[in-house]
Amino acid sequence: MMTALATVLDIQNDIVVVGCQQKTSCNHCSSKDSCGTGIVSKVLPGKVHHWAFHTDKKLTIGQMVEIGLPEKNLLQSATIVYLVPLAFLLFGALLSEWLLSPLIGIGEVTTIGMAALSSWGGYFIAKRLSHRIEQNTEQQVSLIRVLGEPVSDTLSVNAAGIR
Repeated sequence: MMTALATVLDIQNDIVVVGCQQKTSCNHCSSKDSCGTGIVSKVLPGKVHHWAFHTDKKLTIGQMVEIGLPEKNLLQSATIVYLVPLAFLLFGALLSEWLLSPLIGIGEVTTIGMAALSSWGGYFIAKRLSHRIEQNTEQQVSLIRVLGEPVSDTLSVNAAGIR
């Protein structure tokens, strides 16, 4: 099980809604000050993910908690997001090279266009499949422990550091 720190955003009866800021790998290498991605990650905060789950513990809004996320679903989602568009790209390029290019006679332009179109289709299929897995993950989020109140209301932490 993977763990993440989250902030309690809302409480409705025994359902708690928490928000967890997405962490990036930026700001961890030696070229972070000269890298365009590293500079942008310092300026823009990361994406916030929301999860709702049932708990019997008494929590307050703004409290920091540690949540557990199932590794299997996260790995499945990552595999789908990366491999499905790649497989569609290869399938489209091979289909075009073996079937369409000999029929049309244009050559590589047909292969490049078909590969781009099929990878675009693979992107939308991967997006749909990963959305299903994400919904399944929301049902399996669990509260591991309550950490306490945040240090300051004006202090925000993102992947680039404390501001």
